[in-house]
Amino acid sequence: MIGNAMTIAENYKIIKEKVAEAALKSNRDPQSIKILAVSKTFDASVVQEAIDSGITLFGENKVQEAKSKILLLSGNFEFHMIGHLQSNKARDAIKLFSLIHSVDKKSTAEKLDEEAGRIGKIQDILIQIKAFDEPSKSGINPEEALELAEHIVTLKNLRLKGVMNIGPLSEDLSDARKSFEMTRRTLEKINSSLSLSLSELSMGMSGDYPIAIEEGATIVRIGSAIFGNRSYIK
Repeated sequence: MIGNAMTIAENYKIIKEKVAEAALKSNRDPQSIKILAVSKTFDASVVQEAIDSGITLFGENKVQEAKSKILLLSGNFEFHMIGHLQSNKARDAIKLFSLIHSVDKKSTAEKLDEEAGRIGKIQDILIQIKAFDEPSKSGINPEEALELAEHIVTLKNLRLKGVMNIGPLSEDLSDARKSFEMTRRTLEKINSSLSLSLSELSMGMSGDYPIAIEEGATIVRIGSAIFGNRSYIK
């Protein structure tokens, strides 16, 4: 059940309009920004309603949860992995996700490369940047991201597309802006140092995505503003 009187389709339409507004304000093409509907904790019937309403792009935090949902879904859709990825889940992750946002270690990249090679897939990935030093968050420090990118581009079954960031746990939106700006600059440094043209910047969630778009986000990850409030059951 949606947390307000509006349907998923109506919520999504509002988000699309706000994304377009933020893009135009920044002299960007709204079509260049993808909305990732974050469906973690919502059951398959809710996700199916979203698919039936025309949403095609979904994000999940946990491999096992995504696996159980995807088996029950039909229609046109793809899933991205946005949560911390353990190496022992790499085999399933390769099969389930078109883009993995959360690579922050060489060992994880190597395991994904091995599993992708096993099934003949080139797996698209992003490097997760930790722009603020928050112990609860995964991610690699911006100053270490270049070395990781350098290693990833040598792995033949992975295709590095850009970087991802989770904004800081702060009420102050200026902290979010600093975090997004640092993430964008990290991508620019990777591109200039390695002569690459990576373009994906996954950053911004329900509370701060307009700022992320102003700072260059190409993927915004929207959960509660589309699906309503989550019920976390322990």
